[in-house]
Amino acid sequence: MPAAPTTGMAFFDDLAARIDETGSVVSVGLDPDPDRLPESVADADLPRWAFNRRIIDATHEYAAAYKPNAAFYEDADGWRALRETVAYAHGKGVPVLLDAKRADIGNTARQYARVLDEVDAITVNPYLGEDSLQPFLSRDAGVFVLCRTSNPGGRDFQNLELADFDRTLYEHVAHRAAAWDETHGDVGLVVGATAPEELLDVREAAPDLPFLVPGVGAQGGDAEAAVEHGLADGVGLVNSSRGIIFAGEGADDFFGAAGASAKRLRDRLNQYR
Repeated sequence: MPAAPTTGMAFFDDLAARIDETGSVVSVGLDPDPDRLPESVADADLPRWAFNRRIIDATHEYAAAYKPNAAFYEDADGWRALRETVAYAHGKGVPVLLDAKRADIGNTARQYARVLDEVDAITVNPYLGEDSLQPFLSRDAGVFVLCRTSNPGGRDFQNLELADFDRTLYEHVAHRAAAWDETHGDVGLVVGATAPEELLDVREAAPDLPFLVPGVGAQGGDAEAAVEHGLADGVGLVNSSRGIIFAGEGADDFFGAAGASAKRLRDRLNQYR
């Protein structure tokens, strides 16, 4: 992949500048499911790249960031498509957050963290502990720590009460992430819009951290809560993937519909900013 652009700014400072430029906190998830790509790109040499390029063309003026999920690129052609996608987004001036949920120990974590030479930020899983995140935290990049996720099963573990700390597990993750931010900087949290009460809890536990808030699009999360609790000093991201990139299914102008969907989400979120 081409190297991430060097701005001389910390990731969240860079993101703040992008938010100011676009008037948007929308993160567009680039999850090009091969089974849902339109015929207009299906026969391209790299269909996922052809799809992403046209999505970026249609949405970049409304996008504070792009968030490709690594799961949609983990094959030879997929990584080629991701390289092209990252370069193209950077060419439009849009930062790229890789949704990879990485964490491991020792040399494995260091290998995973090498992707931060090429993208601007990454999501990580905190449940192996702080040492598993050090290779990510020590990089000059944004690190979003999974905290309270948007899926229904998130409560199976994340909502457990920790008697020794008199708080839930997700609240404890938020406190630890805030401490990591004090040491390293550029730490944020992933908190789903489908659990608005928990969004408030996490904001109280980590008042200064920007959030990446998924679940507002196809999952039907709370847009008002996402903005009210997800932004720290106006900085944060509210993500929609399928709700934007596949908004044009069945429409005459597939990619025009994606752009219109991104604009609607930007305008909807801006009602609460």
